[in-house]
Order: sequence, then structure tokens, then C-alpha cells
Amino acid sequence: MPSTVLDKNDYQGGAKWGKVKTEQAKKIDEINRDLIDAETYKEYEDLEERLSTFKTQFMEYDTDDSGDLDPTDVAYMLEKLGKNKNILEIKKMIAQVDLDGTGTINYHEYVQMMLGKKNSILRIILMFEEKSKEKPGPSGVAPVKRFEDLP
Repeated sequence: MPSTVLDKNDYQGGAKWGKVKTEQAKKIDEINRDLIDAETYKEYEDLEERLSTFKTQFMEYDTDDSGDLDPTDVAYMLEKLGKNKNILEIKKMIAQVDLDGTGTINYHEYVQMMLGKKNSILRIILMFEEKSKEKPGPSGVAPVKRFEDLP
């Protein structure tokens, strides 16, 4: 994806930021449609749902709206997940996933990391995040317990 870095000195950039995010969402939606049509990951029955989740995650962690996850974005992601790492560890994680040698993770590489056969540290951390999300507990009034029911 082409770089769409915003001007940090423009304090009235809310509309521009919204436009950049909308354009980024459209590009990712187009990539997702191509992935679904190509049937590269046809073994996943819930592919559309997974790609939608990946899109949301990718856009959230791409803090500079460049279309790539650079070491700063990955550091933010890991910090948000409570897994702080130093810059050398982050660069090693990115190198495991980076297929084109740019030192960043683009959306194609992100999807391949999450759905591909090869395990990476980032994939394990992100999958752990999904599993650790709170599941809804029982609701309503608890059943009445009596002494006769105790073992």
C-alpha cells in the first residue's frame, strides 16, 4: 500500500485522518475480496469473519496510517497486549513475518502470518489475545443451594 502519512503539525487534520482511514479500509476490503476469490485459504470456513477481524486489528495497530506495521506500530501493539519488548526483539519478530524485506509488515504479510502454516511469535501473541478475551459468564439469579444438596 502506498504511504499516506499525515502531517503531524496540522492540528485540524480530523477530516483528513477520517479520509485516510476510509481509504485504508477500502483498500483492505479490496484485498480481502481478492483473498476470498483466490481461494488461497479455502480450508477456513469462517474466512470472511477472520479477515474482518484482521482488518480491524491491522487498522488499529497501524498508528501512522502508512499501510504497514513498522517497529513503532508493533511496539504499540505488544504494549497494548501487555507484552513489552525491546526494539531488537521487535525487529526479530518482524523479520520472521516480513517477506519482501522492507522491515515492516504489510496487510498481505499480516494475513499470511495469521492464517499461514508457519508459526511466528507475533501470531502466537495475537492468537493468545483472542483467546484471553473475556467470555460472557452466566447471567441471572444463581440457583438456590441447600444443606441437603451438599455431598
